[in-house]
This record gives sequence, structure tokens and C-alpha cells, in this order.
Amino acid sequence: MDCSSYSTYCYRCDDFVVNDTKLGLVQKVREHLQNLENSAFTADRHRKRKLLENSTLNSKLLKVNGSTTAICATGLRNLGNTCFMNAILQSLSNIEQFCCYFKELPAVELRNGKTAGRRTYHTRSQGDNNVSLVEEFRKTLCALWQGSQTAFSPESLFYVVWKIMPNFRGYQQQDAHEFMRYLLDHLHLELQGGFNGVSRSAILQENSTLSASNKCCINGASTVVTAIFGGILQNEVNCLICGTESRKFDPFLDLSLDIPSQFRSKRSKNQENGPVCSLRDCLRSFTDLEELDETELYMCHKCKKKQKSTKKFWIQKLPKVLCLHLKRFHWTAYLRNKVDTYVEFPLRGLDMKCYLLEPENSGPESCLYDLAAVVVHHGSGVGSGHYTAYATHEGRWFHFNDSTVTLTDEETVVKAKAYILFYVEHQAKAGSDKL
Repeated sequence: MDCSSYSTYCYRCDDFVVNDTKLGLVQKVREHLQNLENSAFTADRHRKRKLLENSTLNSKLLKVNGSTTAICATGLRNLGNTCFMNAILQSLSNIEQFCCYFKELPAVELRNGKTAGRRTYHTRSQGDNNVSLVEEFRKTLCALWQGSQTAFSPESLFYVVWKIMPNFRGYQQQDAHEFMRYLLDHLHLELQGGFNGVSRSAILQENSTLSASNKCCINGASTVVTAIFGGILQNEVNCLICGTESRKFDPFLDLSLDIPSQFRSKRSKNQENGPVCSLRDCLRSFTDLEELDETELYMCHKCKKKQKSTKKFWIQKLPKVLCLHLKRFHWTAYLRNKVDTYVEFPLRGLDMKCYLLEPENSGPESCLYDLAAVVVHHGSGVGSGHYTAYATHEGRWFHFNDSTVTLTDEETVVKAKAYILFYVEHQAKAGSDKL
């Protein structure tokens, strides 16, 4: 039973249940928990008030130019192995272009009449037509950076995730990158279709600060998801027998990069067995010419059969926010192991010009990116361990560890073993096409 919403989850049914026992035992447990909560609140109220008056929670204070100021960052409660979701939400909340769009959306009233304001016990049988991922995502983003002393509980968003993304139903550890992709894809789809007759895409189109050149259509019309994260790859395949060249363009929301095999034994930056792996090494491995192996033979239209070939990626269009996923998990015979190699990454000035298809058409600073957030996986396996995030807000770096938010420094950030990196366009590029 969730002690906040009192929803009851059945592991055998893999669902929340609304029925009770004949003796009404579930309701009795709810009433007992409510009584405990009320008595605890009464007993602690005076103590908490005294703490707030004395220190305004010392953990939320820091010194800036000799004066004391509040951190104002809000943590996210862990609802049971939901650190994968919290790390992604905190990262996205610190991407200003993306976050501001959702925070400015009008609220959607999902319940009215007799059900308005009433606590509901979520169940799969309610169907998908009464939930909105965009709305719950909007409310979660609005709750962050409000200066709240207590962590925000994203339970309403998590229940919507369960309804529309069955892969994440339950309380086991999940892959943060997989969750991010599902989240962005479903936000994109819902923004295209609207909710309760209101087209969110129409709101996006009315935003005069978004130019047509920034749109990248993936699965339909452009939305804020594709306008900010969307880029385009050129996939170039050459037949080694007849020399026939095949080109196609693929839209992307993020790039998944292999950590080169020669670096996989290096776990820390200080090990002395060879050079340190850098993000540039991973990008070079992704874009370098590669000969496809026997399992990936290319169907050559001129030879009329599968032939040996080479493949190369070029970036045809860079996104406003470049999301880079390092492939730290790979399958062996029976297990999914983690590559624990330290990968060096820049905080500022990541230059992507050399990976562009037509670099001569890009301005001197249009290919430069600054780091906005980093998701880190702590532990050995994808189904275990813990996720945290580092993100920068108004020039300061913060470490988000579920409900705990602490101020940190750049030296700590660059030592992190990154799993997902979010880079935003260089701040100097603040022209008319900026969201």
C-alpha cells in the first residue's frame, strides 16, 4: 500500500486493486495509517516549525558572495526503485528551452463534476482515456525549482506512465535511457494529437520564437520534442563489390555511442594503462567508416543480392539539445554486463562541426555545445544499482539524488562516469531562432 495515496497494489495481479475484503480490512488499514499520519503530524509540527525558524533547513542554504541564500531546488521522492525516472525528470527540468514550454501550457482538468478533487485509486480498468502524460509532466516540472523544503512525490506521473507504458509497470529497477526514449516518444505523440480537443501542437505552432528551420518531423508533425531534441543523420552504405552507394536520412532524438573496445578495461581516469577514453573517441567510433560483418550484409540493388559493404554516419542536422547516450550495458552469453569505463567529457565548447555532412554551411559557433545535465548509473547491472543526475541551473551545479539535492562543483561533475549527457547550444548563439 502506498502510504501517500493509500492505493493498494497486488503483485499477483500486477495491478492496483479497488476491491476490499469482506471484512473491509483494506479500508481499516487505510484509516489506521491516516490516524498515524495525523498524530505524527501533530507531534512533529512544533518541532518542524522550530527548525524552520532557526535555520530554514541548513541543507537548503549556501553562501553566495558572502550572503546566505536558499538553494530552491526540489528533490523527487523515490516511489520504489524509481530513481531512473527521477534522474531523467531532473535532467529535463534543467533544460530551459524544453521545460519552459511545458510550464507555460494551460492546465487540463481531467476530472470534473462529482469526481473533482476526490482522491482516486488508480487501476488499469479505468482505461487510458482519462490520463494525460503531458499534463502530469507539466505539473511535475512546475513543482520543481519552487523552493519547496520537502521533496515532491511524482506518483501521479508514475501512475500515468504505468498506464501508457506497460514496460515500466511494477517496482523493479529500469533503464533510465529506455525510460527517457519512451517518455519523449509518448510526449511527442500526445502533443500531436492534443487532449480533450485542445491541440498542443497548435500551441507550439503559435510560438513565434520557433522558426521553421528548427523543426524536425519524427512520426508526423513537429512538436516541441522534435524541435528541441530532433536531429537528422545521413546513413551512407557502399557495396564493396560493385561500388553502388546508398544514402538515406534518419531522424533522431538522441545518439547512442559505443565505448571503443580498447578503453573498456580502464575504469578510472587515473589508471596508467594508456590514454583516457574521451567523448570524442566515442563520437569518432560512431561516425567512422565501418565494414559490416556477415550478419549485416547489405542488399545491393545493382548486384541483386546481399553483399559485403561499408557504412558511415554523417550528421545532416544538429539538434538544439544534443543528447548523447553511452552504451554502458551489453549482452554476453547470458548476462547483461556493464562497461564501467570512465569517459572524459567537456563542460563547455563541445565542437560537433567535424561530424557534419556539410560543415562549410555552418557558422563558427553554431556547432558548439555546453553541458546542461548528466545522468549517472551507480552499480554493476542495468537491473540493479542507482541513478542520480548532475545539472546546472543559473550557473550553479547541483547533484540530484532522489529527494536529496546538494550544491556541487564542476570538478565533481567532470569525474562522474556519465551514462546520458545533455548538451545545449552554446550560450553565445542567442539569436532569433532560440526558443
